[in-house]
Amino acid sequence: CSGDPGYVWVNKDELRKIAEYLKISESKLRTEHTRRVGWRTSLREVTQGNCTFLQDKKVQRGCMVYPVRPAQCTNWPFWGLNLANQSAWNRAGQRCCGINKGEFHGFEEIEKQRKELTTKDTKITK
Repeated sequence: CSGDPGYVWVNKDELRKIAEYLKISESKLRTEHTRRVGWRTSLREVTQGNCTFLQDKKVQRGCMVYPVRPAQCTNWPFWGLNLANQSAWNRAGQRCCGINKGEFHGFEEIEKQRKELTTKDTKITK
């Protein structure tokens, strides 16, 4: 959501859902909130590497498109690099205010979800 520069890859279906959720055209969504990186599309970043949809709220930050966020965001923080070991998880937690704040997910559940999302993402990009 914020911090380091990077990419949030989105596909056509995810863009359609976000546009519908925001009640704007896909063309406007692409123009104002995405960028082309080679042959792929990523959400834009604004100041300090923050996602275009990261909104500051009075009490806390939040995602403006949370119910329809891209698979990459849904999958966070359960990425392989964060799950490598406890130290990696703790480093991710220093950058992400949501880590260790919600419902506990056991290893088996995380692995099941990761495999399902990986399979889904592979099918979408082919």
